[in-house]
Amino acid sequence: MTEEFPLPASLSESSGIIYFNGKLITHNDSGGNNELYEVDLGTKVVIRTVTISNAQNVDWEDITQDETSIYIGDIGNNISGNRTDLKIYKINKTDYLSMDTVTAETIAFSYSDQTDFTAKIVNNTEWDAEALVSYNASNLIIFTKNWVNGITKGYLVSKTPGTHSLTPLTTTLNSNGLITGGTYNPLTAKLYLVGYNNILQPFVWECKNFTGSDMFSGTNTQTQLSSLAQEQAEAITFIDENSYLITSESFLITSGP
Repeated sequence: MTEEFPLPASLSESSGIIYFNGKLITHNDSGGNNELYEVDLGTKVVIRTVTISNAQNVDWEDITQDETSIYIGDIGNNISGNRTDLKIYKINKTDYLSMDTVTAETIAFSYSDQTDFTAKIVNNTEWDAEALVSYNASNLIIFTKNWVNGITKGYLVSKTPGTHSLTPLTTTLNSNGLITGGTYNPLTAKLYLVGYNNILQPFVWECKNFTGSDMFSGTNTQTQLSSLAQEQAEAITFIDENSYLITSESFLITSGP
């Protein structure tokens, strides 16, 4: 694991990343602009900004991709746990590559097992989420950031725009912390989730040998990122079978599995 470079100051709240077209694509956290930023890994600067014209950054927390689309998760819900406007923005890659302002389709959703929408105090809800991955041609998966007891649930989400009620996957994960980002690598059939514990010690979960989309049903292994301390690891993406990029709020590192 090596530290590569500090993110530009304009991306100090970077909350999700993908590697696409040889570039790092990221976005800022809640209250940021409705924009994606393209970072050149050679020059280490933002070389392009793409605006999503019909989107608002209420609390963008992660980004993922498949062969044809980019998906932005407006899924953060840590302030009071009572959002009823959770959504994922779906952007056509052809549009992204050819235009600096694009229009997104919307995948709106709610959790079928959330029955209480009473506002909670800040950072005291199990209905926050910061990790979004593309699982297959038809589905995404959201993983929750559980402030109450650290038990993370996965929810399968259709990639079809519309409004969806999500049912939790069968198996949960005792994350021993807060899950803040994820990536599913189809080259290895492994899921990686990043997060940190109550003393801001970052970690990575590797999940493999699971059954179907039940991502926690196989072998789940947590690794402390011991070279880091007092960092909020926020996002992870794969480059190839053995290389991954992780961001915190201040810098970017590379790591093998």
